[in-house]
This record gives sequence, C-alpha cells and structure tokens, in this order.
Amino acid sequence: MTFKPACTLDDIWEGDMTEVEVDGRPILLVWPEGGEIRAFQGICPHQDIPLVEGKFDGRTVMCRAHQWTFDAKSGEGVNPKDCRLAGYPVRIEGETVLVSTEGVAALFAHT
Repeated sequence: MTFKPACTLDDIWEGDMTEVEVDGRPILLVWPEGGEIRAFQGICPHQDIPLVEGKFDGRTVMCRAHQWTFDAKSGEGVNPKDCRLAGYPVRIEGETVLVSTEGVAALFAHT
C-alpha cells in the first residue's frame, strides 16, 4: 500500500474538515472530536456535490444539497442509513497526513 502526502497537521484541526487531492481524486479529510483523522470520498454518493461545501459538526458530515448525513468516524450513512462513504487508509508521519487510494473507489447511492 502506497501512502502519499495529503496535507500537514497545521491544515486540519480536531473538529474540522478539509478537501485535498490525492492521485487526482477529491478526498475529504475529517478530524472527528475525540477521534483520529479520517479520509473519505470527497463527493456525496447521492450527486456530484463536494462534501467540503457542506457542514461538519465534529461528529457528522452533512451534504449541502439534500442534507445527506454521514458518521465522521466510519463513513456510515446516518440519513439515509442505507448508504456510506468510501474510506481511505490514513497514516500520520511526523506532521504529515498521508492517504492511500489504492483499491478504493468512490461509492454511489441507491437513488
């Protein structure tokens, strides 16, 4: 598994989200309150809406278009429950956040 630099720890703080590009893919980085930095597909599985344009309350990510909501620790759908975000492996080395995109494809919804 090859990890590539996505950003530094100065670029994202606990309770924050940001979008980065790794291997030409938009990646949403979130740092849930009391958790670890996670990486998910950067677009909503419902439509091609960048998730970074939505809201993040430290626990859930909400798409701006139709309020689809996802758990920031797991990527599981909160509303609706039968969808999820593709997650990417994350590793921290010093101050650098690294992400691997190998073998992971963005997921698309049922509707």
